[in-house]
Amino acid sequence: MTAVLLLSCPDKSGLVARISHFIFERGGNILDLDEHVDPEEGIFFIRLVWDMTNFSISPEDLKDAFLPLAKEFRADWDIHLPGQKRNVAIFISKYDHCVREILWRYQLGEYDIKIPLVISNHLDLEPLISQYGIPLHVFQITNENKTEQERKELDLLAAHNVDTIVLARYMQILSEEFVEKYPNKIINIHHSFLPAFAGSDPYRQAYNRGVKIIGATSHYVTRGLDEGPIIEQDIIKISHKDSLQKLKRKGRDLERLVLARALQYHVENRILVRGQKTVIFD
Repeated sequence: MTAVLLLSCPDKSGLVARISHFIFERGGNILDLDEHVDPEEGIFFIRLVWDMTNFSISPEDLKDAFLPLAKEFRADWDIHLPGQKRNVAIFISKYDHCVREILWRYQLGEYDIKIPLVISNHLDLEPLISQYGIPLHVFQITNENKTEQERKELDLLAAHNVDTIVLARYMQILSEEFVEKYPNKIINIHHSFLPAFAGSDPYRQAYNRGVKIIGATSHYVTRGLDEGPIIEQDIIKISHKDSLQKLKRKGRDLERLVLARALQYHVENRILVRGQKTVIFD
């Protein structure tokens, strides 16, 4: 039984010692500690995992007990407690490669989460989703009904206590009102050509320009389109021998793996967000 602390605050001497002592004097055993200081902003970041077996404070009282120390540090922080599985909703359209990767890993037990539902604006992938016994809810989106449909989606997410949303190539732009309901809890995936080759069929545009590398980026969704804090990226080399179809296949491979890793970092509480940047603890 473990707890995970994620914390950032203005840097000063003795922070690691003070936090470690808080855990030691209450019978905790530190299992993992990773810290970082941003020298330009003077901000301290830490991820700390400890064994709660002999801890003198109950999980229910832990956050209240740590609060005075966090206030003294002027910290942004959270403690993730044992047994707190995130409820994750996946949003999809017609592309299947990203959702296949996530559901496969989920079935293997790689993600310590629950997926109570999948939401789509099309019925195309219903046979795939049904194989995993997860309910698929379809909300067809038009310019005229977008606000109403998003309201229904939010009601459904709230009914299932959804904590995290994964956009597994969901080909719709979420409204600002929707995004504000889930700050740093909506994970998106897209090609890494942006701002180059924006618009439709970016892989054909890249192919026509003879690009030498392609990539994929996963990030948190914010009000600015594709401008949220980056979680994970990767690239692969392209040669003149690669056809357009091979380029697209390589792009799909990157997208599914990068999104899968981003979700892993998120559910394992390895990400601290500050402004437009992230600190990823490996």
